[in-house]
Amino acid sequence: MNPLPQNPMAASGSFAAMKSVPYRLQFASYVLAMMADNIEHVISYWVVFQKFHSPTLGGFAVLSHWLPFLLFSVAVGSLADRFDPRRIIQCGMLLFIVASAGWGLFFLTDTIQMWHAMLLLVIHGCAGVLWQTPNQLLLYDLVGPADLPSAVRLNAMARYLGILVGPAVGGIIMLTLGPSHGIIFNTLFYLPMLLWLFWAPVRDKSVAARRFAVRGLADIVLTIRAIGTQPVLSAMTWLAGLTSFMIGNAYHAQMPGYAGDLGHGDPGVSYSVLLAADAAGALLAGIALESWGRLKGTPRTAITLAMLWSVALLGFALVPVYPVAIALLFLAGFFELSFNTMAQALVQLNAPHDIRGRVVGLYNMAGLGMRAFSGITVGVAGAAIGIHWSLGLSAAVLLALLLLLYQRAAKAA
Repeated sequence: MNPLPQNPMAASGSFAAMKSVPYRLQFASYVLAMMADNIEHVISYWVVFQKFHSPTLGGFAVLSHWLPFLLFSVAVGSLADRFDPRRIIQCGMLLFIVASAGWGLFFLTDTIQMWHAMLLLVIHGCAGVLWQTPNQLLLYDLVGPADLPSAVRLNAMARYLGILVGPAVGGIIMLTLGPSHGIIFNTLFYLPMLLWLFWAPVRDKSVAARRFAVRGLADIVLTIRAIGTQPVLSAMTWLAGLTSFMIGNAYHAQMPGYAGDLGHGDPGVSYSVLLAADAAGALLAGIALESWGRLKGTPRTAITLAMLWSVALLGFALVPVYPVAIALLFLAGFFELSFNTMAQALVQLNAPHDIRGRVVGLYNMAGLGMRAFSGITVGVAGAAIGIHWSLGLSAAVLLALLLLLYQRAAKAA
């Protein structure tokens, strides 16, 4: 096993990753694929809601989206350690296409049943886990360690661009082509990523030699042991797990309730503005961090940014003033992208070459898989004590846990 660098992450130049032609192609295809992912959500959720009016199916949609990351992230990382990550991503793109085409077929024939919807939701969730972990490894191959922080930030921006643009494009497609033909048309947006990967470069073929078999649960245990003695990796994995378990993005599902409680004009408009504020803050964070390019990434800096995120959400949960709530959500989006991209870059830069896939998979297991449980800490608790109290208490508990993590990171520094 290669020794791990424990130095802080050096700041790369402004938009440094964009100097790489392969990375620019990856960025464009990533935006399109993320947009297609969200277009599928918009159209399929709308039709399924009109057909079944089932809150249970809505809950299953959330679980099927995040549970694959909890169950399979390390296994997919192990596959990426053994095989070419580009081919694994292509498998994910094919599953996305199968899911969108499947929705379209059932919508056209008007034969959709509950179990059909559940199966397609599971396929979509599995496609996501086959895409995200190998794609993070691909960034390392495209730009190398020097420009990796820039690549991670820009890909996070691409994700939010897809989240922002996808619903709008999905609405337009659904209105012009109808849901059945529209969701089939959506499969075309996955093709650029699928096809480009046939020619995507591998930076270091010696590193790409895959030596380890995939061993399921044993991989998780071995990876936890491997990072246990590495302060940077363990701190960032804990950071990802705590923030996702306590809050994640569960408050997005409660946003219609917050919009109604704030009582500012039309609740539908207020809901859209609140979501847009969160996404706009994240986009500005990506642009600002890339343009400034001087913020050095360390575990303590990432934890501090996460604490500021929890403070912003705590304030949002408590404040009754609509303009202040918008400002706090904007700050929350800014801090969320900042700490997430910094933590992800630190994990990739400090992961040993021979188990990088497993380490990144464990990080995604914590950072994405644990979001399946944030529906309990924020969502289910919100039904019992109110959405403002549940988010406020979750943010306060998270802040206390992050303070402990910061102290631990300070001692290890």
